Amino acid sequence: MTVSIGSRVIGGGRPAYVIAEIGLNHNGDVDLAKRLIDVAADAGADAVKFQKRTPEIATPSHMRDIPRETPWGTMSYLEYRHRVEFDRDQYIEISDHAMLRGLEWFASPWDEPSVEFLEDLGVHAHKVASASLTDHALLRALRDTGKTVILSTGMSTIDEIDDAVEVIGTERLLLMHATSTYPMEPGEANLRMIPALRDRFPGVPVGYSGHERGLQISLAAVALGAVAVERHITLDRTMWGSDHAASLEPTGLQHLVRDIRVIESALGDGVKRVYESELAPKAKLRRVPA
Repeated sequence: MTVSIGSRVIGGGRPAYVIAEIGLNHNGDVDLAKRLIDVAADAGADAVKFQKRTPEIATPSHMRDIPRETPWGTMSYLEYRHRVEFDRDQYIEISDHAMLRGLEWFASPWDEPSVEFLEDLGVHAHKVASASLTDHALLRALRDTGKTVILSTGMSTIDEIDDAVEVIGTERLLLMHATSTYPMEPGEANLRMIPALRDRFPGVPVGYSGHERGLQISLAAVALGAVAVERHITLDRTMWGSDHAASLEPTGLQHLVRDIRVIESALGDGVKRVYESELAPKAKLRRVPA
């Protein structure tokens, strides 16, 4: 089974769809967001992803008044959430820049008004953050858009994933195996969940959303059949913000895309053949003909 995002078809043996997750690594700065879009485009990624919240709805009540140290001074967690959100005009500016660089863009809406906000901007897909997998009202709102829904499965039990898939349906669903630790240790990657999810939900394409340091685990996910790979990106892992440490810097993203394409070429089609390049060594080295 395949799904479509804009002009791209994902799954069915096609090249892995690479999503550069900007998330909140723009720190509320449109110019920084544009620079990160440029990083993604220059590396050969297919899409960039943001996060969209209505802070009063999406911020848990027990978190709202907790003080947070930020580059703009000490403020409540709710104030911080407002500080890093983009408004409609800012998203239009970001959308135009992504389009000019040949990238799709979409976001993870954390509440139902954010779904309406993104629909008004004409996104071609929606991403469900792992934290929202059990928010069935949100899942229904996303299902009803008729767009492809990308569902991350971190911090979730298999029963919770079953319930979410039942709500969304499988017709326009892209599952993403994930472990929601930032950064994630290799022992918690559990990459065998990629074929396990494929077996559990026949016909549903399965990708990988990674929060690890380095490239090896994401590349192994492609070797195991992940049809999409999502990684956070940053200009500098030492920047302020909770996701920068688990993000790829520009050179890392370039290497990730490059190595994914090498692996895809190397996987082949599973049909044994003798390559023309083997004929000379065969003539020289094989002593007993077949």
